[in-house]
Amino acid sequence: MPGHARSISTRLTLITVLVVGALVGWAWPQALALWRTGGLVTGWMGSGLLLVSLLLMVREPWLARSLGGLEPMYRWHHLLGVWAYVVVLAHPLAFAASDWSESPAMAWAMLSPWQQGWPVWLGWASLLCMMAGLMVALWPKLRYAIWRQFHHLLSLSVLLGAAHLVALGLDGVLLVAPLLIIGFLLWRVIRADHGLGAQPYVVQRVKHLSPTTVELSLQPLAASATKPLSAAPGQFVLAAFFAGPKYQGCGEYHPYTISSLGDEGRLGLGIKALGDCTRQLQSIRSGAAVRVQGPFGDFFAGGSGPSLWLAGGIGITPFIAALRNGPLVDPVHLIYLHREGAAAPYTQELNELAAQQPMLQLQVVDTGDALPDLSQLLPAASDLTGLGCYLCGPSAMVDAAVQLLHQRGVGAPRIHFERFDFR
Repeated sequence: MPGHARSISTRLTLITVLVVGALVGWAWPQALALWRTGGLVTGWMGSGLLLVSLLLMVREPWLARSLGGLEPMYRWHHLLGVWAYVVVLAHPLAFAASDWSESPAMAWAMLSPWQQGWPVWLGWASLLCMMAGLMVALWPKLRYAIWRQFHHLLSLSVLLGAAHLVALGLDGVLLVAPLLIIGFLLWRVIRADHGLGAQPYVVQRVKHLSPTTVELSLQPLAASATKPLSAAPGQFVLAAFFAGPKYQGCGEYHPYTISSLGDEGRLGLGIKALGDCTRQLQSIRSGAAVRVQGPFGDFFAGGSGPSLWLAGGIGITPFIAALRNGPLVDPVHLIYLHREGAAAPYTQELNELAAQQPMLQLQVVDTGDALPDLSQLLPAASDLTGLGCYLCGPSAMVDAAVQLLHQRGVGAPRIHFERFDFR
């Protein structure tokens, strides 16, 4: 595990342990039987895990910088959500086990909402919504629009779970947990999903780079009233496109890598048709409304020195942004893999940049329908000594390149990549 990734995992683990430990320690029961103690403890453990999971769902640039980026935050959000479900499922079972020694009928009465009050109904409703929501959330091939609608079940589960805690008659410090749970959920819905934390932009120019790729130049609105978005090459934004001349966007926030940076928050986005929204964006026109959140990511934070850049398809975007940002000061070997023949985006501009920048060694490879032979394309082990390796492209390409670089002696701290397939 790279040192940076290890540091992020340590930080997130510490936050989780502190939050869960504080809740369990404060609510720890006195003089109860083992199984009843287990029932209370698992309930509060699940609440703590859910609380941290919701914190990691909050989409704020300052929080992402503090916690290592959106990708690890979302990965931990999913992991903690699954563990919260497992632990919360053990919560009623432990209470039932406590009553089993008296009689199976008492154990069933503990589990059955028909024999309990409405706080138990709320608890079971929360658990069932969480179960259904997680089944959908962990189905990676489901279309995003359908996945997003079913994901609302998890939000409903959170609200029902918080209501369950309040209905049990909590008071004092323990009321903070359900209040924070609701607060984080509302924060995400209002600031991120409904765009209160986003800046208004407009599509200023549309450039079709290929039949399946478009580059949009975005102009901020009311620049004097808001702080201009300050980004760097290699970063990405979350953008939602809305109505424009003869165009209606899907209005969903998706990650797009920045392809160019201008003054006063102006930026460009290179977008390939890979899904419903991105296919729709190929027909966008100037004047369409956009809301932008970010920036996020630290792709080029690995330092200076000679570098190997490996791009696959639209993964060329962060490298284009870096080359447009100014002359290179260190040698760079850029390998650009694509399947679009003469219509491949940015090839003409890359050739012009390579002619102008002596530090840039450009290698453009049209792989056609075949998988690229990375063992032949990547430099030999002796040529990789001291290079920082930056990878951007399809997950399969990145995974294969990382494995091959490790085999050729490149340490994990010198390999940099970010994934954009999170939901």
